[in-house]
Amino acid sequence: MTEARERGAPLTLVVTRPDEDALAAARSRLEGEDLDHTVVTGTGDLAEDLVRAAHEASAALIVIGLRRRSPVGKLILGSGAQRILLEAPCPVLAVKPSR
Repeated sequence: MTEARERGAPLTLVVTRPDEDALAAARSRLEGEDLDHTVVTGTGDLAEDLVRAAHEASAALIVIGLRRRSPVGKLILGSGAQRILLEAPCPVLAVKPSR
């Protein structure tokens, strides 16, 4: 949200594995912000969902979150992150959550 606000750009939030609680929480948090936004539900393929949403929104930037993972999780994350980086129609910013 910070990047979108600072850039004066609309925010598209992609929820890849949507469940009603996650969607409700995302919408609730965004409704409290003074920010033009859209919530998009995905298919479950993170890279595909983000790249498609970026194309459809003519995005200026994709922001992805990172977190610690097991060795196997690192392989999976690396693959998805690589696909996003290579296929994205715009720059990609990776951030880790604040503690």
